[in-house]
Amino acid sequence: MKSFDIDLDFGNRNEILGLIPHVDASLENGKKHLSGVYVTPMPKNPITERAAFNYKEAEKLGYFKIDFLNNSVYQKFSSQEQLDEMLQKNPPWEKLHEKEFVQQLTHIGSYYDLIQSLPEPINSIEKLAMFLAIIRPGKKHLQGLSWSEVEKTVWDIEENKGYIFKKSHAFSYALVIVAEMNLLDEN
Repeated sequence: MKSFDIDLDFGNRNEILGLIPHVDASLENGKKHLSGVYVTPMPKNPITERAAFNYKEAEKLGYFKIDFLNNSVYQKFSSQEQLDEMLQKNPPWEKLHEKEFVQQLTHIGSYYDLIQSLPEPINSIEKLAMFLAIIRPGKKHLQGLSWSEVEKTVWDIEENKGYIFKKSHAFSYALVIVAEMNLLDEN
């Protein structure tokens, strides 16, 4: 059975979780899953008040975990309308050559040197998404290749090669960075 992966980003996940009944997911070692919750009935461990099964066992039993993620970048926008407006604008790709600008960006702020070492610039949402993918351990071997070479395998799911970004996640985060780039450029 193919599993589904649903991640929901919030400026403050605790505000949302305070509004809905849920059970925190458990890791295999018994600790709390950092973002996973169940919003449907789930047996609880009476001591920890978390899910009675770790999230992998729970999935096999048919329970469905949703990851409620904190993405504080959303707090930078004054409204949904402002975020939408920033997403409609063409970002200032050339500013990815300015260290101070890059350092303010979510997810890529500490990768200025790698951005500068790329054989071709990041000048599209697609390339930004691929960049987000190649900074993850499972795709680091693609760093330094042309975008056309990266594109051939960057979205392949490889087992046991380390953490990777799925294409949907990479594009979602790339769009957030684009909005943030436009907001910074406007200010």
